[in-house]
Amino acid sequence: MFRVATRGVSQEFERWTDALEAGKALIPQCKSLLQDIRIFDEDQLVWVYSRSHTFPQFVGAGNYNRLARMFIAEAIAEQEAREDGNL
Repeated sequence: MFRVATRGVSQEFERWTDALEAGKALIPQCKSLLQDIRIFDEDQLVWVYSRSHTFPQFVGAGNYNRLARMFIAEAIAEQEAREDGNL
């Protein structure tokens, strides 16, 4: 379970792809240097965006690779579901 959190917003998602899209959609609302957007995998911080960095940061050793593989697996499953007519 993934949770996207920022000031005044907290949403939960089953899929990494959905959490990442929600986090990126909040970026324009992040106007202060003190405000950030965080994505947690269970209770572990895995992604953070703040104005103090040019790009979002993946937090923790190996998280980028693990989340990238998860993103690809979710995209493949979604494509297969489309091909089977389930979406």
